[in-house]
Amino acid sequence: MPDPASGKLKFIGCEILTREACRLAAEAPGRIDLEFLRKGLHDLETPDMVARIQQAVDAVEEADGYDAILLGYARCNDGLAGVQARTVPLVLPRAHDCITLFFGSREAYREYFDAHPGTYYMTTGWVERNDFSNGDYSRPAYGRQGVMGRLGLAESYEEMVARYGPDNADYIRQTLGDWTRNYSNMLYIEMGVCDEKPFIARARAEADERDWTFECRKGDWSLLEKLFFGQWDDDIVIVRPGQRIVARNDRDVLDAED
Repeated sequence: MPDPASGKLKFIGCEILTREACRLAAEAPGRIDLEFLRKGLHDLETPDMVARIQQAVDAVEEADGYDAILLGYARCNDGLAGVQARTVPLVLPRAHDCITLFFGSREAYREYFDAHPGTYYMTTGWVERNDFSNGDYSRPAYGRQGVMGRLGLAESYEEMVARYGPDNADYIRQTLGDWTRNYSNMLYIEMGVCDEKPFIARARAEADERDWTFECRKGDWSLLEKLFFGQWDDDIVIVRPGQRIVARNDRDVLDAED
């Protein structure tokens, strides 16, 4: 494989990483072309998420001249398990979910996760890419295509009232649709990509509205820098042409196999 630090790379990732990926692509010694997929792929059933990522990978042809395709995804919903490298290697971080990328390592995220159960995580991407059109950014990005949509939980409260009546709508929201009942804390991870005061204020207001505790802490660029700058050590998976991504129920999280 050519030198990853100076080659031509393609990045395909979730749009919540837009600001971080753009900054890293600008700082990288080689050329990195960016492509973002709409957030919320993990709301789809696993085969659907795998298919959409595979479609994006397959659209990158050998003739495009890329040395590797960087994937800005983690093990979320096992939506990478089964994705194959065709003619161009795939490179991705070993991570349980995207929040790991903002903590800088699997270990740092696991330590915080274990010590702070019931935490909802926010970054610039999660704030600005969420749907505030109805004052409720919990609505899934892929609507009725996703698991929540198939359960009838993708509608706004007003849509539920129109379809089921107010009593039934209240019951659905209280029993099936109250995603917030598993959370009591909100953590905003500040990556320093811009003036994040407005993002922090919006996150804090949301936490206050839900009567959650709120915390803000500095993020860690280490894992993202390894991915973008070609520092592909044990924290990074390289999937060579003909191999596929597999999930591991151990420290590796993700791996490659023939």
